[in-house]
Amino acid sequence: MKIFDSIPENMPQTPFLDRVSDPNDLKKLSQNELIQLADELREFLLYSVSKSGGHLGAGLGVIELTIVLHYLFDSPNDNIVWDVGHQAYPHKILTNRKHLIETIRSKEGLSPFPKRKESKYDAFGVGHSSTSISAALGMSIGNKIKGLNDKTVAIIGDGAMTAGMSFEALSHAGAEKSNILVILNDNDMSISENVGGLNNYFSRIWASKLYTGIKKSGKKVLKNLPTAHHLARTVETSMKTMVAPGGIFEELGWNYIGPIDGHNIQQLIEVIDNLKNLEGPQFLHIITKKGAGFNLAEKNRIKYHAISKGQSSKSKKIKYQDIFGKWIVDMASINESLIGITPAMREGSGLVEFSQKFPERYFDVAIAEQHALTFAAGLACQNLKPVVAIYSTFLQRAYDQLIHDIAIQNLNVTFALDRSGLVGEDGPTHSGNYDIAYLRCIPNMIVTTPSNEVETRLLLTSAFNFDGPATVRYPRGSGPNKTFEESLNEIPIGKANLIRKGDKKSIMLNFGALLHEAEKVAENLNLTLIDMRFVKPLDEDILKNHLKQADLVVTLEDGCIAGGAGSAVQEFCSKQSFNPRFLILGIPDSFIEHASRDEMLEECGLTAPKIEDKVLKMME
Repeated sequence: MKIFDSIPENMPQTPFLDRVSDPNDLKKLSQNELIQLADELREFLLYSVSKSGGHLGAGLGVIELTIVLHYLFDSPNDNIVWDVGHQAYPHKILTNRKHLIETIRSKEGLSPFPKRKESKYDAFGVGHSSTSISAALGMSIGNKIKGLNDKTVAIIGDGAMTAGMSFEALSHAGAEKSNILVILNDNDMSISENVGGLNNYFSRIWASKLYTGIKKSGKKVLKNLPTAHHLARTVETSMKTMVAPGGIFEELGWNYIGPIDGHNIQQLIEVIDNLKNLEGPQFLHIITKKGAGFNLAEKNRIKYHAISKGQSSKSKKIKYQDIFGKWIVDMASINESLIGITPAMREGSGLVEFSQKFPERYFDVAIAEQHALTFAAGLACQNLKPVVAIYSTFLQRAYDQLIHDIAIQNLNVTFALDRSGLVGEDGPTHSGNYDIAYLRCIPNMIVTTPSNEVETRLLLTSAFNFDGPATVRYPRGSGPNKTFEESLNEIPIGKANLIRKGDKKSIMLNFGALLHEAEKVAENLNLTLIDMRFVKPLDEDILKNHLKQADLVVTLEDGCIAGGAGSAVQEFCSKQSFNPRFLILGIPDSFIEHASRDEMLEECGLTAPKIEDKVLKMME
């Protein structure tokens, strides 16, 4: 493997890569040429991602594996399913998208994740963790029902293996005896460092040179003495039980092979070529390095999980996740009952400082959102006060636990919902468009929508002090740069804020982070503007005072229109027999494709000029 110390400034020369327009071209290369191709692909990936921005470390780690899979399998007839998709850039480059790779994550450019509509080579659309084995199993059984002999492969990381859904699929596949190959890409990382018992199990296997030696010698014995297969298999199983305790995958019905070097092309070809034709579920454990071949990424795997476009310095404006990170440290300093929980998003959620200052009260539960919520419920039963820091789109994965384990029991759990609303370049799999709608319908739940940094800190305290489940939603990135005090003051539950008195007949109600857009429109059109702060409970007093005589009510939210905050206001007006005209502004009933957040807002008509135009038409 060629090692790079820096990102290429100019387009690299890639003679072998230039010969590959689809996977069939790989089959024309020798194994030595594939090794050269891997070096070229790695260098090209470094160059292209520096131009486009996006996920880097995971793709660097699977260069060799991606080449071998497309070399051995007949894609797209054979299904290659990538888990999460952070590692899929090399796959896209090798499947006739090299010329488009610099458009990745840009409006109307390539998706940042595998996407069925984008390419016939993207077998399954992904973006969330731990779905690959389930999807691949469905494809495998589907092929069997249809009488097809096409192969199915799922590639899943050790971080994604920490999710319960992966083990549900492993258990099912083992019982079905389906012809499926699962490749565990073990780089000891997800986005943050992996945690938990399963990670420790992998580490023990990885560290065991004796075990690796047994596997290599075992293959030689089986190759040279095929008649001794059953004896060799018995010896191997016994030794594996001693050296790698548990044998968890074989107990679930899988033929477990590994670990092997995931950067050794010859070894990958030899092993995978054998496994792909075996009957029943096959599990291959490979060891890779996240960021492999790029020194800086190997040394700092968290930093180089993704890089910014052009390696430009990121905005120095404080981010909402930093507001939360500062708040939770301050609150924990005065309240010993506070417990911080994250499902594998320490850095992204702003919990680094908290984890360092209060390690005994910090819990990273790995990629296990359902467990995170019920774990929080158990803590709340012991009169502790858990704060779950979670992305809005990932809370969707634990909706039953939210209702059944927390809300029904009215337990004291606070949710810091990061990445709410349109998130930008990561697209619809990561946009948190639905939390207002799916939260406000749950009894006992408080739903808050802060409009800026100051309000976020105040409402975090309000939610934390509330006796019951409460959520605070805030967007990705920075806000309008409001200066906030470091006090732990709060806003009374359900109390809105009258921002501007204007025309009494035309009222604008803002919910959340688009207040700065609403203020421009209200000023230009002389509207009365209220920052509602709470979707549930609504400030009924202020609404009765202003909506009773209103002719036009405009609601604005960075969330879906269907069932959202505007719907809540309409329900209130119906209950009060108020009958104003309504203009509900929010995210329409469609998935907004990846673009910058500003471009997404423009597309949804949520910028001040487009809002003003719509309001004017209603007023006229």
